[in-house]
Amino acid sequence: MASLWDTLTDLPSDHVGPHDPTAAVLVPLFEDDDGIVRVVITKRPDHMPSHPGQLAFPGGKIDPVDTSVLAAALREADEEVGIQAHQVTPLGFLEPVSTNRFDVVVAPVVGRLAGVPRLVPDPAEVASTMVPPLHHFLNEERWRTENWSGHELWFIEVEGEVLWGASAAIMRSLLGVVRGR
Repeated sequence: MASLWDTLTDLPSDHVGPHDPTAAVLVPLFEDDDGIVRVVITKRPDHMPSHPGQLAFPGGKIDPVDTSVLAAALREADEEVGIQAHQVTPLGFLEPVSTNRFDVVVAPVVGRLAGVPRLVPDPAEVASTMVPPLHHFLNEERWRTENWSGHELWFIEVEGEVLWGASAAIMRSLLGVVRGR
């Protein structure tokens, strides 16, 4: 997948869309020791007030201290799993995702990590982490959709858990870029 990194350099360098984002996530990608591209995904603790137990990318609300959407994504990734800003090469932004139920606009930032990360989950925000290979998500047979109140949502099983909702929409957006769409 050497050309993957070239494909991802064509991403917009700033968030795009009609609404200012209220949250930012980092979509952290890295190559393992065998050259396999992997993505960092977190599982939120069951005690969280929003999205308890769900799989997500490291991220959260944009705070007044954040100087940019990118700064928010990097701050949140550091707080949640110990990915420090100097370890990330930002590759660009995916299309923002709106969560109708919570009226949140999420700006996804794709970042390439320098090497295999040493993830240090904050137990207050992250129950566990996983680093599935990106090619797992490229297999369309693994995906399914469901209609929830007139909205088609994507679902995919990942290591015995289910990625769905905004996080699945972000992953689908990334896959579209990877596939050249």
